[in-house]
Amino acid sequence: MKRPACRLPRTAAARTRVVVLAAAVILACLPPVATAQTPSPSAHRTGPAHGEALALWASASRRADSHRVDALIEEAMAHSPLIDGARQHWQAQTKAPVQAGALPDPQIIFQHFSVGDPGPGSGLGNSDFAYLGFGASQDVPFPGKLGLQAAIAEKDAESARQQYEAARRDIAEKVRELYFELSYHVQIDALFHQIRDELGRIAQIAETRYRVGEAQQQDVIKAQLQMTAILKELAMHHQDLDQVQLELKAVLGRDASAPDVEPGELAPSTIRLNAAELRKLVDAHSPELRMQHTLEERDRAGLELARKGYQPDFSVGYVFENTGNRFRDYYMLTLGAKIPLYFWRKQTPAIEQAELELQAARAQIRARTLDMTATVDRQVIAFQTAERVLTIYREGLIPQAQDSLDAALAAYRVSKVDFQTLLSAVIDLLNVNQEYYREVADHEIALAKIEQVVGDLK
Repeated sequence: MKRPACRLPRTAAARTRVVVLAAAVILACLPPVATAQTPSPSAHRTGPAHGEALALWASASRRADSHRVDALIEEAMAHSPLIDGARQHWQAQTKAPVQAGALPDPQIIFQHFSVGDPGPGSGLGNSDFAYLGFGASQDVPFPGKLGLQAAIAEKDAESARQQYEAARRDIAEKVRELYFELSYHVQIDALFHQIRDELGRIAQIAETRYRVGEAQQQDVIKAQLQMTAILKELAMHHQDLDQVQLELKAVLGRDASAPDVEPGELAPSTIRLNAAELRKLVDAHSPELRMQHTLEERDRAGLELARKGYQPDFSVGYVFENTGNRFRDYYMLTLGAKIPLYFWRKQTPAIEQAELELQAARAQIRARTLDMTATVDRQVIAFQTAERVLTIYREGLIPQAQDSLDAALAAYRVSKVDFQTLLSAVIDLLNVNQEYYREVADHEIALAKIEQVVGDLK
């Protein structure tokens, strides 16, 4: 979403008066910026007094517009289909352990043994060999297997819960990122309107000086040309702003036709971050790492279950055999065991597979830990670098650019500098302010990515 600073042309060929007037009419018809949602940064100006001065920067707070962001995150938590899907998957997985720990379904047995005729009941009462049998049988796994199967299912359910927590973190980070991108574009939109107004005033000054013979008509044309270029930039930023609005609505679970999100002013947070302390929080607070540890525990239980494959499972059955009225009934109890006779093709490879899966899970934990800590370190560097750059902008570049514009405007009024120098000062101030707000947005996005890993830093 990052856009390069606006570099407007500083020279232009002569334009006809009709084209200039048409551009002025188009600019005059533009709607004013909604200052109720985007406070004018001119209220925070710290440079020299100048009634027509441009905006500088917004006042800093510990967390930039945190109440608005928190409200949007709560909305996403309640309505995002991605979070709802992860929650439903987790809840579905919680139903698996009780199933995995249950005995296999029993079998109902019916037996028929006839004498003299294949029909059912033939020979009953005439031969003590004929009977009708009714019974049941039950498979019984070796002790401990069901418990391990249930433990594996519980680890899968816990992994699904961590996936759900990770989805919540991802959505929260996405909301923050899109919110600050939206704030950036709204702030730049206001900045372009202010630059347009400033250029309009400069064009009036040039027009007045031209009428009294103190300036050239080319000065007026250049001012109008720059205003037309600002109109183009406004159109491009409106497109970007609309795209961010649509993406943010989708993350929030809103329809595209729902009301737009109205961001507050873009201001940098002042949280102090310690990379070493944050690295310690990664393993304890990252849902992704907790999920990897859960998968390792599941694979460890899977290895124990594979080793129990060498131990036989059992079956027990009981059958009642009715022989008719003249003979005594039979009662039959059966016991069986499944012998792992082909262990070199089944149980042994299963253990080797489980050992490899466990080693892979441990390697994945190590790799993911390194990746997460590196992510935190990168974002801390980006956050701290942005802080230093923002200080340079606030205390150096922006006041200097404002002073340069003030001096150029005063000098142009008395014909001590040419019009191109004045336009250059206006464009320089525009570029510096635009770069400043880009740094503020990147500063807050870096903080959001850190919080995605270690949790809120409030």
